[in-house]
Amino acid sequence: MIRDIFISLRPRQWLKNTFVFAALVFARQFADGEKVLLSLLVFVIFSLLSGAVYLINDVADIKEDRKHREKRDRPIAAGRLSPSSAIAVAVITSLLALAGAFLISSELGLVALVYLLLMGAYTLFLKRIIIVDVLVIAFGFILRVLAGGVAIAVPISEWLYICTFLLALFLALSKRRYELVMMGAAAAGHRKTLAEYSSALLDQMIAVVTSSTVMAYALYTLYPRTRVEVSPRLYYSIPFVLYGIFRYLYLIHRKAAGGEPGRTLLTDRALLLDVLLWVLSIIIILHFFPPR
Repeated sequence: MIRDIFISLRPRQWLKNTFVFAALVFARQFADGEKVLLSLLVFVIFSLLSGAVYLINDVADIKEDRKHREKRDRPIAAGRLSPSSAIAVAVITSLLALAGAFLISSELGLVALVYLLLMGAYTLFLKRIIIVDVLVIAFGFILRVLAGGVAIAVPISEWLYICTFLLALFLALSKRRYELVMMGAAAAGHRKTLAEYSSALLDQMIAVVTSSTVMAYALYTLYPRTRVEVSPRLYYSIPFVLYGIFRYLYLIHRKAAGGEPGRTLLTDRALLLDVLLWVLSIIIILHFFPPR
């Protein structure tokens, strides 16, 4: 049962919570031990919160998941973990996470609470509204970035919020496309909003978001405040962002990937290497090209 609970918390999806470290990195605070510890605690808090949301989501979607060729093997859909046990674990992890967030600061507690309520609303009804479903997912990433900034009392650039939102939207749209293509005519039976989407529509939306993401990141690196507070040479990292976007598009269209961004990142060596090189480039740029 413990193993099934852990699987249902979806630890591979916790990679999404690394967005809480954005403020720590881009505010050049990664040498401050106290702030690093706070950021790690925020990561744990949001991992618990997202895990609780996944449990509730699996309980709410138990009938639909049993029709899905991959999701039917999840512990709740497969009957190895009862819905009542899953809800009990979700309540406990949520309370622990919220208590930890409020102990750090009331502001962080409010952000965590908003995230939990928003994701709860998504699970119950917002995911059934076309376009709103992917926008809500993207907004959840903004809350992660905000939480990381609030915890270490660091203001975050508006451009960084925009970049985060667009990247998350890109991943969410890619996931919808994967579900639509892989499930075919049965897609609407699994997720009602998929009946409203089409491959052509999703491809157009992905194209818009893709170009916007790259442009927003480029503008962020050239933004005067970024050059003064972060580094005047942050734009050196743009090629890694471009390659990462293009590689993900290649995996979506040619390798039928995109269903789980975390799995895609960990299993595709080229994409994983690119992300690691981007992180390394940021570290080198921040070290050798300090703010003016």
